[in-house]
Order: sequence, then structure tokens, then C-alpha cells
Amino acid sequence: MKGKIIDLEWQLLLPVVILVAISLLTLFSVDISYMKSQMLFLGISILAFFVFANTNVKIFKLYYSPVYFISIILLLLVFLVGVESRGSLRWVEFVGFRIQFSEILKPFLALSLASFIADKKTLNFSTLVKIFALLLPLTLLIFLQPDLGDALIYGLVVVCVMMYIGFSYKYFATLLLPVLLAAPILWNFLHDYQKQRILTFLDPGRDPLGTSYNVIQSVIAVGSGMLIGKGLGMGTQSGLRFLPERHTDFIFATIAEQLGFVGSLLIIICFGLFLYRIYKNLQNIDDRFSKIFYASVFFMFLLQVFVNIGMNIGILPIVGVTLPFVSYGGSSLLSNFIFLGLLTAIGKSSKPSDVLEIK
Repeated sequence: MKGKIIDLEWQLLLPVVILVAISLLTLFSVDISYMKSQMLFLGISILAFFVFANTNVKIFKLYYSPVYFISIILLLLVFLVGVESRGSLRWVEFVGFRIQFSEILKPFLALSLASFIADKKTLNFSTLVKIFALLLPLTLLIFLQPDLGDALIYGLVVVCVMMYIGFSYKYFATLLLPVLLAAPILWNFLHDYQKQRILTFLDPGRDPLGTSYNVIQSVIAVGSGMLIGKGLGMGTQSGLRFLPERHTDFIFATIAEQLGFVGSLLIIICFGLFLYRIYKNLQNIDDRFSKIFYASVFFMFLLQVFVNIGMNIGILPIVGVTLPFVSYGGSSLLSNFIFLGLLTAIGKSSKPSDVLEIK
């Protein structure tokens, strides 16, 4: 057991250690109470990491159906006993902690997706429709919280995984056409603030004191950091609270203001190394189930990083997606470390065993 615990893939973990360290320093500079809470979440997350790193991941293949239905129940539970905050109903309070099920469920639903697809012998149009039919209730329940960001991430990850494993592009074109035709109708289902965010993205200066305020303040914070930043705790946009959600959705802008281009580049390099290592491991895996899960994790992190940094620098609409391992939040951090533990477990099981050959 001791050998297993210390048998860690540091090429995968070292970038995460640096990201978490930068996160804690930034949270300390913003508000020490955030750092203290995040350290508590970090302790729980590290414990979860070691638990899942020493788990036989293939056991989950036997229970992917119950995991899916339990996930539906938990997302429905949010509407019954959830805690509302800033107009959103995304959290459930449990023994003093707020749990966001849409975050916690990500690794387990990724396992369910991998199990479901791995069992299919042919990647035909019927299989694709079934996957989308299973995805629809999840994304709809998350969207209704409302949480457009996570709903988009769930959908995009599934699409990317299906393209990666070999579903024909013609299938996606067949499904995309009716979606495009229905776009004017789907627009009416968006909340007013979601519509305004999209319109603001198309015209950032349309309402500088209203709907455009967030993105303008974020871009100012990023730009004002220049090369080496203003120093920890010295940021004006983040320190004086002009920058909204400076510790969660816009923590990249906070880091850019305080640590400048150098700090921002370090963040991007760490994520680049992290994703590169996942990709390299993905290429060396033969087991179909593990390969699909690895692809799900790769696209999950890639999309979250791209969307979060993109909305921080004004090239993407603001949809409320956290920066993995960096943004404040216990559910997000726990989910990311569970992903990390599962990747480690698969990595261990994929290593070739020493075999004694008797001639």
C-alpha cells in the first residue's frame, strides 16, 4: 500500500501543485478568509485524490447506469432543497458546506459516458442519438439552475469525445441543422441576463455601466498588470472590488493584474504541460474504456481553461466557468482532484507488469 501511495506521476501533478500555490497566494491577497476556506477544501480534495488514485476504476463500469440515474436525482434535489445565491439555485447545504452537484458529478458522469460508449461495438447514428438523449436531461437540469456555463461544458465535452473516438462528422451535421433552424426559438428560452451577456460579447461597449461592466473591468485588470504586475494585494480593479467575482470566475484577471504577463504566462504554461501529459498518456492507452475516459478528462479541462481565460480577456461571452485548480470553490476543487485521482489510478493499471519468463 505504501508503494502505491508514493507511486505518483509527478509530470501530471507538478503543474497542479504550482496552480494551487498561485491560487492560494492570490486568494490570500484578495481576502484571507477565502484562502483559509480553500485550504480546508484542499485538504478534503487531497484525501479524495488518494482514495480514488488507489481505486480499481474499472469497477465503475459495472455501475454506470445507477450513477447516471443518481445524478439525475441529485440535480432534481437542487430544485427542492437547494440554496439560492445571486439568482441561481446551484448549491445544497450539507453539514455547513455548500455542495454544487453539477461540479461534483463531472468525474462520475465521465466514467458513465466512457462505460456506455465502450460497450457499443459500432459507432452508428443510433448510438449517437442515444448518447444525446442521455445527455439532454443532465444539461437541461443544469441550464435551469440556471448555469449556462456548466451546461455548455457538459455538451461540448460529449461532442468532442464522440468526434475523437470516430463518430462520423455527417452525423453531427445532421443533428446540427435542426438546432440552427431552431436557434430563434431557443433564444427565447435564455434568461434576460444570458441574452445580455451574448449581446455584450458582440458589442462590448453597448452598456459600460451595466451588462458590459464585467468584461470591461476584467480587460482593464488584465491589461493594467503589464509585464510583471502591480504586486500581490496591490491590484486596483481587484483590490477595490471594481472587478466582480475576482476570486472565482475572474481570478485569472486578478492574477494578471497582480502578477502581470509573467504570472499569466506561468498559468498558461502549467495548464499546457498538464494537458500535454494527459494527451501523451491518452496515446499510450489501449483499453477502450480508459481511453474514452482519458479523452473526456482532456476535453473537460481544455474547454474549461479556454472558456475561462477567453471570457477574462474578452474574446468569449461571460458564461460563468471556473478556472480548474485556481478558482475559489470547494466543489470545483474536489471534482478536479477526483479527476486527478482517477487519471492516476488508470495510469497505474496501464503500466506493464514485470513478468518472470521460464524457458
